[in-house]
Amino acid sequence: MDNLIRTAIQEKRLIRFRYDDKLRIAEPHDYGIQNGRLRLLAYQVHGASTGKLPGWRWIEVPRISDLEILAETFEGSRGNESNKHHVWDEVFARVS
Repeated sequence: MDNLIRTAIQEKRLIRFRYDDKLRIAEPHDYGIQNGRLRLLAYQVHGASTGKLPGWRWIEVPRISDLEILAETFEGSRGNESNKHHVWDEVFARVS
């Protein structure tokens, strides 16, 4: 899963995955360790959500299943949430 997330970020491609057994489609933006937890900051564009779509989501990576990279690409950084200063223990990949 680690390589898929890194590749999707590097190539700016959408990902489809199950999160808590609900299907989601998102743009992966930042990926790494935050407060000791493996996390992904993503901009969700389709699928199940408890919040308004599209929108920013913090994804706990261990809760992801059935991850796949889609052919569809996205422009890159959206500003707003991804450009805010978030404290990371370590960043593995970030959209530039």
